[in-house]
Amino acid sequence: MRSEPAAIRVEDLHKRYPGGETAVDRIHFEVARGETLVLLGSSGCGKTTTLKMINRLVEPSGGRVEIDGHDAAQLDADQLRRRIGYVFQGIGLFPHWSVEANVAAVPRLLGWERARTRARVDELLTLVGLPPEEYRGRFPHELSGGQQQRIGVARALAGEASVLLMDEPFGALDPVTRDELQQQLIEMRERLGLSIVLVTHDVTEALLLADRIAVMDAGRILQLGRPEELFAAPADARVSHLLDTPRRQARRLQELAAGSPPPTPDAGGE
Repeated sequence: MRSEPAAIRVEDLHKRYPGGETAVDRIHFEVARGETLVLLGSSGCGKTTTLKMINRLVEPSGGRVEIDGHDAAQLDADQLRRRIGYVFQGIGLFPHWSVEANVAAVPRLLGWERARTRARVDELLTLVGLPPEEYRGRFPHELSGGQQQRIGVARALAGEASVLLMDEPFGALDPVTRDELQQQLIEMRERLGLSIVLVTHDVTEALLLADRIAVMDAGRILQLGRPEELFAAPADARVSHLLDTPRRQARRLQELAAGSPPPTPDAGGE
């Protein structure tokens, strides 16, 4: 009996630009159905280029990407992108389109009937916590940053995509809104059965959202594993250093919960 193919499979994927710069250096990973994989690393490590190669916004120099067992290189690029949701920090809503028109963009391209499109828009607006009767006719400039990002997520899922790519989706939001959207993403993934690849440089965000984390540096994956595996056995000093901040924060929170006072400044300092 054949096993079900992974939602995403990346094999020997690499990107080399003219002049010899290697952005991504022969990486491998799989994303199971319903799994969230986080690509974690500092700016320039290759994580966004990897994300864009999955849906061919950037064409690989070599290697292979499979979506649901199909070679992405053999699929029409536009059709491929309509099957994969994409959310990024800049949101990119069409400013002169209503919320409804923004969310309905992909269903219209897919030729859906109006009634089906309206039902999908209302379903997703409800799912992201924006009552359709209140928000359907609004325009992006009438929304807060968090509301705009919710619309961006709804638009990415409107074509019934089961694969969602997210590039620093919450980076520009205030901490409270960011936490709300992170929790909402977890609920949406479980309800819709989404397979997600999320790019971030925020270690805490990665630990909270990921089933598995791929730590990247200089175009390579240093370590791929569950959050607890990375904490228990970091592959090298770079991975360990990356985890120092959440370790330190966790210790301080435990101290505060136990009633410990803040650290005393050095006596010689000012």
